[in-house]
Amino acid sequence: MINSVIFDMDGVLVDSEEAITLAGIEALESWGIDAKPEDFKPFTGMGEDKFIGGVAEKHGVPFTFAMKDKAYEIYVATAKERITVYPWSKPVLDGMAQRGIKIALASAADAVKVVCNLACIGVDKSIFSALVTGSDVTHKKPHPEIFLTAARKAGFDPSQTLVVEDALSGVKAAKSAGMLCLGLTTSFAESELRKAGADFVSHTPDDIFDIIKNDNNT
Repeated sequence: MINSVIFDMDGVLVDSEEAITLAGIEALESWGIDAKPEDFKPFTGMGEDKFIGGVAEKHGVPFTFAMKDKAYEIYVATAKERITVYPWSKPVLDGMAQRGIKIALASAADAVKVVCNLACIGVDKSIFSALVTGSDVTHKKPHPEIFLTAARKAGFDPSQTLVVEDALSGVKAAKSAGMLCLGLTTSFAESELRKAGADFVSHTPDDIFDIIKNDNNT
């Protein structure tokens, strides 16, 4: 029985991959790094320490937190122009509230990016029973810590919780946490998401209400 849902942020509620990639490229220029968009893809969903740091290290430059701070500065300044808010985001979140389904947010991104994204969506963080960011955990996805932390803070039973994810590392983290997972094909193909362990796969989270209804009727 599913009675709670944990949403990832990037690739689920907003498409910020291009925005953070461009910010990363522009930020790393200050360290003499000529990064390319494809350099960032392997680090999708792992948090900005790895997203920015992995690329820097690939180019032979040790990661410093100043790189991430610079990327976030650029990201926030350009968010309204570069971030795409998915059309389903606010309706799905509002639909959860209307149906009395408790929700939490667990994003590998740092708090500054999460707050910026929520502002772009037009929702207040108070709609979530818990909001956990990469700033709150030690281990990044695919480690399950972020989802287990969100469940603990929100009072969710992991075995009755559905995670909505787009990244392979996030799907693996959800399954390691003992939760069901809906994988969205916004970043990876259905075959890759299923191989990672997704229980359900969809192009949008609009199917979430049927998934919950059908699971609870079995």
